[in-house]
Amino acid sequence: VLVTGHTGFKGAWLSLWLAEMGAEVHGFSLDPPEGQTVFHAADVVSSLASDTRADLRDQSAVEVALEFAAPEIVFHLAAQPLVSMGYQSPSATWMTNVQGSVHLLESVRRQPSVCAVVVVTTDKVYEELGQGAAHSESDRLGGHDPYSSSKAAVELLVDSYRKSFWNSVGGADVRLATARAGNVIGGGDWGIDRLVPDCLRAFEDCRPALLRSPRSVRPWQHVLDPLCGYLLLAERLTGDTGHDVATSWNFGPDGSGEATTEEVARMVAAAWDHHVEISEDPCSQQMHETKTLRLDSARARNLLGWSPRWGLTEAVSRTVDWHVRLSDGTDLQELCISQIADYLGAS
Repeated sequence: VLVTGHTGFKGAWLSLWLAEMGAEVHGFSLDPPEGQTVFHAADVVSSLASDTRADLRDQSAVEVALEFAAPEIVFHLAAQPLVSMGYQSPSATWMTNVQGSVHLLESVRRQPSVCAVVVVTTDKVYEELGQGAAHSESDRLGGHDPYSSSKAAVELLVDSYRKSFWNSVGGADVRLATARAGNVIGGGDWGIDRLVPDCLRAFEDCRPALLRSPRSVRPWQHVLDPLCGYLLLAERLTGDTGHDVATSWNFGPDGSGEATTEEVARMVAAAWDHHVEISEDPCSQQMHETKTLRLDSARARNLLGWSPRWGLTEAVSRTVDWHVRLSDGTDLQELCISQIADYLGAS
């Protein structure tokens, strides 16, 4: 298995889970950001068969990595993942997210070992519906800001490659799907401009947590929920009916996982169990962001047998507990593996 973006938050958790399942996991990613990361904290590198540090925008580096790993399955998570960074560096965002994905898919075309690819995008690929309606996979793609529109473009790119090269007569037998998920939380996320990490940093420093869009509704879920969906999807892609699921999929929480950013911040504060202050960031109105995002994941529930296992309360509790135990000498790789086992045991 090749995981792009394995040094990132989702990619690190996915790599650990795959290794625990017995997979030979190869990683391709930029170096993790400076400071604390789950990749370092949980010693993810010890679970990898290879650890390639390179840029998706380097076509030759991508080709070399795929040729070396010779994977059967590719999980493509590497991306510029932030709305705020998209505004600051729109060209780099499009180059990484779109051209980087082109490089990956071109390399897959040249690598005969690959039979399935899961490309991870975002819940922000949809055109805004208004009135808070939940998006289903057939809804029109859109994207107001550079990050969201770049990910919508990746969806079109994947569909084009699927139809042009892998579902055509005489095309190679590669099954290609995209996965769209909402805001994820979990232990080991220290990313910038992300609600829970920003809150935890503020609480640790005894300063107010500033919220960019306190009344915006988002689909929140523990990182293990969408990762479980990606794994189920990959399993189905490699089966006899894989072409039937080679399409786009939503992996979002049920209604209990939808909450405003302020509600989630107050849940984090309650789990932290200290007196903390929460207020609105005075600079929050400078960027456009969708006020309400909801995903309709009925197809994944009905056709893949996927459903979220941890509600929002459990997700917040597990996330805060992970960060609390960071300071007591806990083996964090073992903690991650333990949480994965608990997740699999949940109904």
